[in-house]
Amino acid sequence: MILGLASLFRPNYPGIIVYMLQSSEYRVGPYLKWFWRTNNFSSVAKRRTLDKTKTAKLLHLVLVAGILVQIVLASVLITLGMRHRMTAGVQFGLAILISYPVVWAHLIVLPLLLGRVFIALPKQRQVIKQSKAIYVKHKAIKIAVAGSYGKTTMKELLLNVLKEGKKVAATPANKNVAASHGVFAKQLKGDEDIIIIEFGEGAPGDVEKFSTNTAPNIGIITGLAPAHLDRYKTLQAAGKDIFALADYLHGKNIYVNGESPEAKSFVKPGYIQYDSSGTAGWQVEGVIISPEKTVFKMKKGHKTLNITSGLIGRHQVGPLALAVALADKLGLSTAQIERAMAKTKPFEHRMEPRLLGGAWIIDDTYNGNLEGIRAGLALLSEVKATKKTYVTPGLVDQGQDSERVHKTVGKLIARANPDKVVLMKNSVTGWIKDGLGQGKYRGELVIEDNPLEFYNNLDQFVATGDVVMMQNDWTDNYN
Repeated sequence: MILGLASLFRPNYPGIIVYMLQSSEYRVGPYLKWFWRTNNFSSVAKRRTLDKTKTAKLLHLVLVAGILVQIVLASVLITLGMRHRMTAGVQFGLAILISYPVVWAHLIVLPLLLGRVFIALPKQRQVIKQSKAIYVKHKAIKIAVAGSYGKTTMKELLLNVLKEGKKVAATPANKNVAASHGVFAKQLKGDEDIIIIEFGEGAPGDVEKFSTNTAPNIGIITGLAPAHLDRYKTLQAAGKDIFALADYLHGKNIYVNGESPEAKSFVKPGYIQYDSSGTAGWQVEGVIISPEKTVFKMKKGHKTLNITSGLIGRHQVGPLALAVALADKLGLSTAQIERAMAKTKPFEHRMEPRLLGGAWIIDDTYNGNLEGIRAGLALLSEVKATKKTYVTPGLVDQGQDSERVHKTVGKLIARANPDKVVLMKNSVTGWIKDGLGQGKYRGELVIEDNPLEFYNNLDQFVATGDVVMMQNDWTDNYN
């Protein structure tokens, strides 16, 4: 209690407040909820540090200046009260002095809100309006990628394969909202053959707006799973939003992940499904999975392709098959497709394997949904290892389904039956343990209090021949 109160008056307190705002993506509601459930501000920034952007620097300056003004005002009132023996004045000054951490933790949202309303939003609307005209007039084939998971992997996969024979541009990293689409449009040269646009989903109506703004010709829906349910409220609402892409395309040239159970109810006749058996007339044969690569053949009519990819896991076969089918449809040769596939490799923190002291570490810490958990555990079950360890803190943004989802996670872990399970202690750990119990897991279970220390010392816990699957990570704004 005393340490928690003392942390409010530490010199780095303004930086912690800005860090909390930044980690909450400058969303006032989540930031204030985090502020009021925090007991000790000295332990807030454990996983990351403040990214000193222009916005962060400006907010920090406003915060420091405001706090100094309040401290000076309080000091003046206390001094005057003591000089004139005014007890009420001294008490008022002390109240102002000790309240500044809470006062400015709330006042700091005012410049943020004002800046958003009068500067950021008008600028974004103008950029989006201009970009809509660019997309509509552009002669390139435009491919939109939407879904609860796997979007960035699919986008990067298509980019790396299609650029072997075409001029291709794709939205960078996970920049997948309207404002990012607008900035990306202004960077296009105009002579691209193919444009790939990732659609994020944050609130109902987003995907419909993105579709209208970017005018895609081909749509890919990578799957549906509980995600962002703090804003969508139900999985049905999330699915309706994501499948607005299919509605925009009138059900034509729309490809849907056939291995996503939750997406099946939204699939209509005419949609083309892709999965580990193939897609669009292509058949997959002879799949071999290892911690290093995925190998298989694809056949259609008289064509046969030998596919080797650095993407790992049976769940990647469907996306790889779709990339092959689209590359063939868009005019790439067999040699170009095979060569491009051989160059594909995992993306950072997305089923990314690395060797550590003779052990394979599979880093899937960017993953944040139930289907990703399912895929990771399936991979862990399939690969050969001396000892298998599974590490997770659970999933965020699961809304009212959080208990059900995390008990399911526990059951899935039990079914995969790794030798050791490490759970990062937080608010959902108990539910995962319940699921492990219901699944009759009998292996070693460790509850880790210090995730950063565990990850930094991972080399001390592994040996040659081990496989460690690490899925998901929680930012500091989740407890």
